[in-house]
Amino acid sequence: MSPAAKSPPAPLEAGRASSGRYSGWRLFLEGLTGQRGWSRAWAKAAPRPRYRVVIVGGGGHGLATAYYLAAEYGIRDVAVLERGPIGLGNVGRNTTIIRSNYFHPENIRFYEFSLKLWETLEQRLNFNAMVSQRGTLNLFHTEAQRDLFTRRANMMRLHGVDAEALSREEVKELVPLVDLNNGRYPVLGGFLQRRGGTVRHDAVAWGYARAASEAGADIIEHCEVTGIRREGARVSGVETTRGAIGAEIVCLAVAGHSSRLAAMVGLQLPIESHVLQAFVSEPLKPVLDVVLTYGAGHFYVSQSDKGGLVFGGAIDGYNSYGQRGTLPMAEEVAASAVTLLPGLARVRVLRQWGGVMDMSMDGSPIISKTPLEGLILNGGWCYGGFKAIPAGGLTTAHLIARDEPHPFASHLDLRRFAAGRTVDERGTGPFPYAH
Repeated sequence: MSPAAKSPPAPLEAGRASSGRYSGWRLFLEGLTGQRGWSRAWAKAAPRPRYRVVIVGGGGHGLATAYYLAAEYGIRDVAVLERGPIGLGNVGRNTTIIRSNYFHPENIRFYEFSLKLWETLEQRLNFNAMVSQRGTLNLFHTEAQRDLFTRRANMMRLHGVDAEALSREEVKELVPLVDLNNGRYPVLGGFLQRRGGTVRHDAVAWGYARAASEAGADIIEHCEVTGIRREGARVSGVETTRGAIGAEIVCLAVAGHSSRLAAMVGLQLPIESHVLQAFVSEPLKPVLDVVLTYGAGHFYVSQSDKGGLVFGGAIDGYNSYGQRGTLPMAEEVAASAVTLLPGLARVRVLRQWGGVMDMSMDGSPIISKTPLEGLILNGGWCYGGFKAIPAGGLTTAHLIARDEPHPFASHLDLRRFAAGRTVDERGTGPFPYAH
């Protein structure tokens, strides 16, 4: 069966049963019987010798791709390979923000598509992903920045996406902790996207894994890819720590390790890997009910349902595969936090972690075929990978199943770099660390 062959969509409940449908009534009944009726959320599959599609990477994009291949395109002969347990990669190492407030029309359409998929995801997967559309508020601090944000907001409105300008007084009313007149960068106002917000990252991984497994895909954990097999100009499968696995199509969805996997078949990608740090504070009473971003420094913060403030900053400027951070960046993030929100000065940070970002040359992702037939790439997500999981998975599945780009992702092909069709949101040029 060729990759271009069309199959009818499968119903959502197709495939193998896992833990059944979740509901309040079932939760009540299980409580009466000691919670003994639950089964595994997804099957612990063993690798088979061959699949039609092998997806390398069991993070958000890999799992979403497997799910949409089965649910939308009827392709269930799929394996998702993850070198460790599901949920311990970048999908579980981020600040959980979702939004579609971009500037380039192509990116607005893509991320708005993703945001709309987030809005119906819990009903579709029958899984509580804790989607919280509390709003994302971007502050500005200069008149030039006001003009820049106004251009972005107007472009969003032209494409039917919500964007709302807030005065200084409205910012203060929404976030009382903000110091409007701080000595470094006084706040002049902000732009609010009320449909933005946060999603529980672990629940996203678990929900997609459960749905993909239920639809028929094999979720294979503790299976690291050590090589990619090829026959001439075509890939034919992968080598793993659990043996060789043949495949018609191999899809790489490995976040910050895209370059390392591509190098196994001699491909050099326009991607660099950098570490991005994030932090969580001690639990606090509710003090922040929006996602807040600081326009004068790379700082963003939201409050989790458990009370901790979840915040992050910029990437470290050097290439790294280390899932840890550095003290200078932690200090920079803390300085931005205290400048903008002085009341946080005495709040204790409980933990810190790092995720490996695959930073592309123009700051936009890559969903594309490669020069090797049968090798598909989903990567280069920079800071935007988590918010794009639903759209990234669906458009990658479309590319695999239909052998052509999805209309919302046609601008994200790999050839754009050679052709000069880059999608540079920040206008900083071919410098991955600057995006």
